[in-house]
Amino acid sequence: MAARAGRTEALMTAGLNLIQQALSIYDSDLRLAACNRRFQEMFDLPDRLVEPGARFEDTIRFLVERGEYGPVDDAEEAIRARVEIARRFQPHYMERTRANGQTISVEGSPLPEGGWVTVYTDITPAKQHEAMLRARSEELSEQLVSHAEELAAANRQLAATNAALEEASRELAEIEARTRMTAEMMPAHIAHVDAERRYTYSNRRLSSVLPGRPRDILGRPIAEALGGAAYARIAPHLDAAFDGRESVFEFTDEISSRRIRVAFTPDRRDSGIEGVYILSMDVTEETQARAALQQTRRREMAAQLTSGLAHDFSNLLTIILGSQSRLAALPMPAEARPMIDATLAAARRGGTLLERLAQLTGARDWTPQPCDTDAFLSDLETLARAALPAQVTLTMRNEMPGERLLLDPGLVQDALLNLILNARDACGGAGRISVTLAALQGTWAEFSVTDTGPGFSDAALKRGCEPFYTTKGGEGSGLGLAMVYDMAKLAGGRVILGNSFSGARVALRLPLRAAPARGDGRLVLLVEDSPDLRASVREMLTGLGHAVVEAASAAEARALAETLPEIGAVLTDLTLEGAETGLDLARALGAEGPPVWFMTALPPDHPLHAEARAQGPVLTKPFGAEALARALGVGLAA
Repeated sequence: MAARAGRTEALMTAGLNLIQQALSIYDSDLRLAACNRRFQEMFDLPDRLVEPGARFEDTIRFLVERGEYGPVDDAEEAIRARVEIARRFQPHYMERTRANGQTISVEGSPLPEGGWVTVYTDITPAKQHEAMLRARSEELSEQLVSHAEELAAANRQLAATNAALEEASRELAEIEARTRMTAEMMPAHIAHVDAERRYTYSNRRLSSVLPGRPRDILGRPIAEALGGAAYARIAPHLDAAFDGRESVFEFTDEISSRRIRVAFTPDRRDSGIEGVYILSMDVTEETQARAALQQTRRREMAAQLTSGLAHDFSNLLTIILGSQSRLAALPMPAEARPMIDATLAAARRGGTLLERLAQLTGARDWTPQPCDTDAFLSDLETLARAALPAQVTLTMRNEMPGERLLLDPGLVQDALLNLILNARDACGGAGRISVTLAALQGTWAEFSVTDTGPGFSDAALKRGCEPFYTTKGGEGSGLGLAMVYDMAKLAGGRVILGNSFSGARVALRLPLRAAPARGDGRLVLLVEDSPDLRASVREMLTGLGHAVVEAASAAEARALAETLPEIGAVLTDLTLEGAETGLDLARALGAEGPPVWFMTALPPDHPLHAEARAQGPVLTKPFGAEALARALGVGLAA
């Protein structure tokens, strides 16, 4: 590479030396970047002033002191003035006669990267020709000769101006190209429609934001490019923009199931509004996260409202059950037995209802982990078949075979079992149930459960996910679908009730997130001051395919981290031997060190625990291998 660069530099130098005009290039610091031999010869410069890095000020000082510019009263002021003009980096053209009688033209142009290039041309012959023409042309009027001279000078000035304009045009073209490239790389669709609602500009990202739409849309009507359904959603806002009102709104695209945020800005001109600027982006993941957060807050509020009532109700049920049990042990008429049994059954049913309420409002979180779709559906089928009568067949279909998704398998499994049991009840003891997993438009992982029962009534379609709504009369609690709905919202998904040609259909849509590839294991630094706990956690880590090195204190862990740069992760307890904590260790390792996971038996309200949660994942003791695997972001070893 160095040899090739040297050859290229030599070729450029040889090429510059072939130019008959003198040429110099100074950088933004007014230091010589390059010149040709003609530059040194024209001004008879010493070698030190034509070496790369020579200062422009030193060259001007040399020329002034030699008398290049004629007699000057204040040499330092003359040097300062010429250096100051050079620092402006403005295009210029001038002609001057040197002290030796030679007349030269000086044409300078600034460079985009800073600095400027100057071309010096010997125009002495042209000037002599003009003088000869003046001397020998007594027949020509003085006015004609002067006009010829002015025209020649103007032509030279025009040539210099044209060169500057060409350079400016090239720079503008480069700026426009960079701006267009930047717009096309943005993860959003940027466009403009005119008064006739036809696209006059597009960064060609419409098809990435709204799949199924064309990429090249210039000149096409916006209604045609978007399609009827999507255009109907945005049309009122577009009308408002043409009336002069800006707007930002969101809508769900029926074709792609994506959530789209759109901003309309009127294109105001002196003659009025001549169009609308459009910015649209896919905010599906943001919407899913927002829905999950809102559901979490609702659950927290519901838990606060119901916890006190549930506690008192639980105490009352305990008293009722105890009293009825003692009452049943007393001698009494035979007709009292059915009433006692009914009271006991009702009280136990109340206890079951309390458990369901606790599940619905309790602090269960969506904790996704890598989940193999084939194994998940196989496990679900094993669990579900045990609860189905022989006359009800169950079919599992996986349209995403071999894929691994980020799901909370426990919550999803509970929800699907709930739907399967509801479908069993709808079939009335005999029928077919089908469970299908499929990807929907690259946005959702959809679990659909269908049955051959009578389907949902109109009321059930509207209210099926409401708590306590049931079509089973006294047999049901009305919390089954509500729990499925709650789980879907926790994940940022949705539940869709409908009827198929054969019966009811419930679609559970969860955000489609591909799990990361399985890790090959890494070297984990385990920092724990209890030898017994260290041995237990080490066994879990090795079972997950990791190599382990151990330390009991922060100081020992730092020493290991310095000598073993291949450490890929640190798992540390918050309380360690000595004065330093696991938090001190994490700070010492810094942002350039391996990722740090914390584990602790401290309560959540302890200051160390709270500070650790603000910095990264915290494993609460005791924990198992599955929880450890989720924390480290890899699946269990086979």
